[in-house]
Amino acid sequence: MPLPSRVKLVDVGPRDGLQNEKQPVPAAVKIELVQRLQQAGLTEIEVTSFVSPKWVPQMADNAEVMAGIVRQPGVRYSVLVPNLRGLEAALPTRPDEVVVFAAASEAFSQRNINCSIEESIERFRPVVAAALAQNVAVRGAISCAVGCPYEGDVAPERVAMVARLMREIGVQHVGVADTIGVGTPLKVQRALEAALQHFALDAVSGHFHDTYGQALANTLAALQLGVWQFDASVAGLGGCPYAKGATGNVATEDVVYMLHGMGIDTGIDLDGLVDAGAFISDFLGRKSQSRAATAIWNKRTA
Repeated sequence: MPLPSRVKLVDVGPRDGLQNEKQPVPAAVKIELVQRLQQAGLTEIEVTSFVSPKWVPQMADNAEVMAGIVRQPGVRYSVLVPNLRGLEAALPTRPDEVVVFAAASEAFSQRNINCSIEESIERFRPVVAAALAQNVAVRGAISCAVGCPYEGDVAPERVAMVARLMREIGVQHVGVADTIGVGTPLKVQRALEAALQHFALDAVSGHFHDTYGQALANTLAALQLGVWQFDASVAGLGGCPYAKGATGNVATEDVVYMLHGMGIDTGIDLDGLVDAGAFISDFLGRKSQSRAATAIWNKRTA
């Protein structure tokens, strides 16, 4: 299959990237990060999550952040919702899309949300129905689609099962997530192929963490299947609270550098993206995890 000529990237840095930060990140900083991402050409941004502040205190300012964004035409703003209560809190903030999630690992599901995979899907059935009734798009995330910190390797059949269950409750798009970053190209391709049994190519995306340095290779492997939509996180922000040692999502800057070098269009200005990553990294008081951003920054300051 020929490689896609264009790729759509969803920057999940403001939500997935910042949710595990121990130091408080003020709403104004999160809003500024979103502004800088859209100025750099991102048209899909995962802004925040409507979860209990008891469990994820970093996202307690969700409504304030959504209200503070200066929305641009053509940009879609998504939020994660764990249940119907989360959706009810999110809807007044006018998200364009909500994200629901289920693990392909039974052990991870139990440890993460205290229920089985099938129970988690049933929990989302009324959420999906209510969102669609309000003309809000619904994306599903399949976590631990390649490996689990408790079970080890995850069989593609488990991914296919979760994709089928998500399809049955009305989820419109599914993301295949290597949550702990243990995947390698062939394993990732098998997980994506499992999801493609139940969703069209245009309704499947990849979400790769870079724990073992495989995220760009896994992105290329997905491109070779024709997958053209991916999550990434500016400056490589993020991790997984339930997986010790798991590092952040693949850095958006690194993915953009690779894609542009392959002649694949993203609509993103790499220099502007590097600036956005530098902004949030400076606030957090640490270096960007993006290799491309670091190289570009070094050239600028040489």
